Amino acid sequence: MLLALLSGVIMYRFSAWRTARELDARSVELADPALRRRTDRLARALALPGIRVHIHEIEPINGLAAPDGRIFITRGLYRKYIAGEISAEELTSVIAHELGHVALGHSRRRMIDFSGQNALRTALAMVLSRFLPGLGVYLAGFLTSLVAARMSRDDEFEADAYASALLMKAGIGTAPQISMFEKLDALARSGSGTLPAWLMSHPKTEERIRAIRRNEKAWTRR
Repeated sequence: MLLALLSGVIMYRFSAWRTARELDARSVELADPALRRRTDRLARALALPGIRVHIHEIEPINGLAAPDGRIFITRGLYRKYIAGEISAEELTSVIAHELGHVALGHSRRRMIDFSGQNALRTALAMVLSRFLPGLGVYLAGFLTSLVAARMSRDDEFEADAYASALLMKAGIGTAPQISMFEKLDALARSGSGTLPAWLMSHPKTEERIRAIRRNEKAWTRR
């Protein structure tokens, strides 16, 4: 057990270092005037002097928040914006979502959780293998994956709610957030299919949109 915990700590340190190194080597700061005007609106809503956003030079369409608090969108996502397939407001909603992960501590916690899950997987595999030789390792991996997926989905709902509140406060509203999810869902469906919702790290799009609309309705009643 002690070895498993020590392994988790070492993996966390290594993962954080490797992530920062890769992002430093393969990213540039975003310098798009139209997007800057919109991120400035987010910054004013948060009483911040500004929000720095970086472009991660990879093609998969995504946004991410680094453990050190930096916000990134991928080159693939930025290309969709340049091509006119998504609007500046829709891309701003992605940035607001990633700001939510940072503000709520998800980015750093995910890195820690990842290391802890590896330690838990190792410990469970050791115990279960004594009773289920040959199957213990696979069962331990399955159980820890379920826990990780549930925690990740909860984080996504929380970051969505943060982004909705921020977009409303900035005067942008939640419509671009909803339409962005619909476009991302269409892109996902055009690929190789989808996993069952209970195994996905992200909630289903329709569930996220319903939650955004419920939140907006509840907030506007106050």
